[in-house]
Amino acid sequence: MPLSIFGFKALWSPWFAMSILILIGVYFVVTILWRDKFKNSQPVTRKQIQYFLISMVLLYIIKGSPADLLGHILFSVHMAQMALLLLIVAPLLLLGIPNWIWKKVFDVKILGRVLEVFTKPVISLTVFTIMFSLNHYPMILDNVKLSMVGHALFTITLFLAALFLWWPIVNTLEGQPHLHGLKKIGYVILSAILITPACSLIIFVDHPVYETYSSGEAWLQAMALCVPAGTLSGLTISGPELFTNMPTLYDQQLGGILMKVIQELIYVFVIGKVFITWYRHEQLNADEITQRDLLERQKLSMHG
Repeated sequence: MPLSIFGFKALWSPWFAMSILILIGVYFVVTILWRDKFKNSQPVTRKQIQYFLISMVLLYIIKGSPADLLGHILFSVHMAQMALLLLIVAPLLLLGIPNWIWKKVFDVKILGRVLEVFTKPVISLTVFTIMFSLNHYPMILDNVKLSMVGHALFTITLFLAALFLWWPIVNTLEGQPHLHGLKKIGYVILSAILITPACSLIIFVDHPVYETYSSGEAWLQAMALCVPAGTLSGLTISGPELFTNMPTLYDQQLGGILMKVIQELIYVFVIGKVFITWYRHEQLNADEITQRDLLERQKLSMHG
């Protein structure tokens, strides 16, 4: 059965698309049009604009396009969505916002103190691991998917946890603690290890564990979150099996595999990039030290 039966509003989320366009407009107004009104502001770079725009486009594809509707039908699509949202959109958004804006955010007294706590590597890693694991606990996921407010709050909280996770890796804000070289690599590896149990549980379980993806009644209630009530009531559908030939258990296991594979690919890329940067830095420092030693020896020999 085609997804088009749910209608344009459910498929393309026009209000969400409008929200994304407003965010993009605010970004350009603050970083370009009104930049001179802010003290110590710097021109936004082309790379930062690219990072921000890519993050916004991906955010719409994940949460506003037909992919979002499909994520309510297939658990595997939901897991791919979460992987992209938490592991690609989050760091790109951080990279896309100029440091002078982050500086002003951290300068807000209460907010700055909260952010300083939650962006500490140990705390950010712990918070993200807990939130990620809770998101895959059957009872919690099922309840979240049955409440529009609960679903929105949990998704936003999980995304904030992802921003905290990535901050020690990508931030270059002066005055903020930074992880360097091998410590950054160790942080990424530890993150990969800590979220593995949640994925493994989904991959190796031998029965469907999510009611909202296996029970017709629970699934219809969950679908009501993203499909207008009038549209849903006029359709004669009973469950996700009308849209796919994949057994529920296979869909569930595929979801766990997709999350782990996407996560591993992204983390390998990040580790490779961090290692190359660290190696070049070490080589540059070694060359500088050698040059200083040679100059010192030359001075000593001249005096001698």
